[in-house]
Amino acid sequence: MRYVMRSVRADEWPLVRQLRLEALQDPVAPVAFLDSYEAAVARPDAFWQDRAAAAAEGGDVRQFVAESPEGEWVGTVTVLVERPEDDVRFGEAPEMVQGHLVGVFVQPRVRGSGVADALFRAAVDWCWSLSAPRLERVRLYVHEDNPRAAAFYRRFGFVPSGQRTAVPGDAGAWELEYVMEREQG
Repeated sequence: MRYVMRSVRADEWPLVRQLRLEALQDPVAPVAFLDSYEAAVARPDAFWQDRAAAAAEGGDVRQFVAESPEGEWVGTVTVLVERPEDDVRFGEAPEMVQGHLVGVFVQPRVRGSGVADALFRAAVDWCWSLSAPRLERVRLYVHEDNPRAAAFYRRFGFVPSGQRTAVPGDAGAWELEYVMEREQG
């Protein structure tokens, strides 16, 4: 089946909410997301409306989805543009302007079909397409106990940076930073 990779639109907030809740019910959600189903399902509609609007308006956040020909969303990834002067969202403050991939989810039934590759290609291509600001690298974090995700990120071209950060609320657990540098040329 062919899927379209595209940005969300502000009016699609119910679908943004639905896919996030589905992701938070995945068996690996505890090591994949810094959120819980219980917390997310309790958030008011205004939260989801703001989230979708922010990811659709062309600012410093962009959410991509994989959409089937029937309009079903089967995967997502979000890019946050980070600047050294911004508040730290997670991990270390960036030393340069960069993209940060978060909220990665692909439905189990389409894993291994190329959907994750296509989502990541859309997200990384968007990062490299920006000229103001020009992004020099893209990063993401992966929980040390999530080898399936780490293997995908390495296969896609991300490399461990050697940086790690403690998982909030989980003493002794670590998130490992992976990076992709902009190719010079």
